[in-house]
Amino acid sequence: MVEAGTQVLGQRGWARFTTNEVAEMAGVSIGSLYQYFPNKLSLIEALRRRHFDDVLGVLQAASEDARPLEECVDSLVQGMLAVHGSRPALHRALLEEAPRSEETRSAHDAFDARYLQHYKTIVSTHRKRRGSKRDDIAAQVISAAMEGVVHHAALNGLLDSPELKRELVSLVCAYVRAPGEPPARRARA
Repeated sequence: MVEAGTQVLGQRGWARFTTNEVAEMAGVSIGSLYQYFPNKLSLIEALRRRHFDDVLGVLQAASEDARPLEECVDSLVQGMLAVHGSRPALHRALLEEAPRSEETRSAHDAFDARYLQHYKTIVSTHRKRRGSKRDDIAAQVISAAMEGVVHHAALNGLLDSPELKRELVSLVCAYVRAPGEPPARRARA
């Protein structure tokens, strides 16, 4: 049902999104759908949670990545672009159209806390000069920059741009490096 909801929202947008169409696409009765999702918003929140899980998976892998900064960030950026590029119309509908339910605020808050913690781990792992307060702020700045660039790219059909990926990797690496820390030398091909 969640997969069917993903397809319907991606194809039709929030304004034309109906639980009847989701049930039909899922091959279940509307009554069965309502047993799991009492209304459209609960189904939308399930779609958001799935997206959150995908994003957290990419962030967890990056926060556990012991490779040099550039390689870690390259994987992080590639993963975020892939998560958002897999269903750009769905992400557009979730970002721009679908309302948020007040009842699910705690799930969003829990996501935000885990999201920022992964960014903080990335920062503290790769910065030579560490400071808990500075790392917290740096994590907020990097997460906002990544989110802004990736969501803007999703909304404007730029997720496949190698130039955008390269610039985002450069941006994050330059920010994570402490002032005065030289960039890693890349081997020339």
